Amino acid sequence: MPGKVGFIGLGNMGGPMALNLAKAGFSLVVHDIDPKKLDPLIAAGAAVDTSPAAVAGAADRTICMVETTDQAETVIIGDRGIITRAQAGHIVLCMSTIDPFAARRFERRLAERGIAMLDAPVSGGTVRAKSGELSIIVGGAAEIYGACEDLFRAMGKNLFHVGALGHGLAMKLLNNMLGQIQTVAIAEALVYGVKAGLDPQKIYEVIRVSTGSSVQFENRVPRMLKRDFTPGGTIDISYKDQELETAFAKRLGMPLLLANVSQQVYQMARAQGLNKEDGSAIIKVFEKLAGVTVSGGEG
Repeated sequence: MPGKVGFIGLGNMGGPMALNLAKAGFSLVVHDIDPKKLDPLIAAGAAVDTSPAAVAGAADRTICMVETTDQAETVIIGDRGIITRAQAGHIVLCMSTIDPFAARRFERRLAERGIAMLDAPVSGGTVRAKSGELSIIVGGAAEIYGACEDLFRAMGKNLFHVGALGHGLAMKLLNNMLGQIQTVAIAEALVYGVKAGLDPQKIYEVIRVSTGSSVQFENRVPRMLKRDFTPGGTIDISYKDQELETAFAKRLGMPLLLANVSQQVYQMARAQGLNKEDGSAIIKVFEKLAGVTVSGGEG
C-alpha cells in the first residue's frame, strides 16, 4: 500500500522498528515527546511533525508504539490525537501492549470517522526490534491486516493474524504471562541451587539439555550468570504488563494464580530499586532473601 507512514513513539522498541521501515524504503513522518529520539530517524530521511494529529494528517497509515494504555489513548483519540486529523480510510496500527478492552473502545471511536484500526503488539525485545525479526501478533479485520502486511514484514519475521481486534493483545498478554512466570521460576531455581552448593554454570549446563529447559531458560540464565541486566525489557514494563494481564482476567471473570504470585516478585524488585533493569534482574530478589549471589562461567 503506497503513501506516507506515520510513526509515534520512538523508544527502545519503536525507534528500531521505525528505522527498519525507513531502511525498507517507506516514507516516514515521525513524532516523539523526546526530541533526542528523533535524530536517528531524521538521519534516515524521515520527516518530523509536532503532534500525533499532525502526523496522522500527513500520513495514510499511522503506527502507535507508546508504553501505556493512557499514552495510547492520548495519541489515538486525545485532543491532539490521530482521530482529530486522520482522513476517512486512514489505518491506525496500535503496536503497544495495552488493555484489550481499551483498544476496542478506541476502534469504535475511530470507526465513527471512517478510520480503521489494528492491534498489533510485538514480541522479541530490543534485539529483534533492531534486527527486524519481531513476532507481530495482529487482531482486526482480515482486509485491514492485508493492507498493512507490507509494514509488518519490514519489522518482523513471524506474523500472526489471530482474529478480531483485541485478540492480538490477548495473545500478547498470554505470552508475556508465561515468560514472566518462567523468569521468576528460573531465578528461584538458580538461587536454590547455589544455596545448596551447586556451581551455577553447571546448573545451566545440566538443565539446558534436560526437561527443565525452555526458551526463557536459554535467554535468561546466561544474562543472570554474567550479571548483565542491561534492559531488553525493564522490570517496570513487565510489571505494567502484569497489571494488564490480571485486570483483563478479572474482566473475563477468571482467576490467575501464578500471574498474581509472580507479579508480587516483580513488585519486590521495584521496591529494591530495580525498576529500569532487565527482567533478568528478578534474580536479585531471591539472592537477597537467600543471602547468596549467582554468577560465574561463560553463561
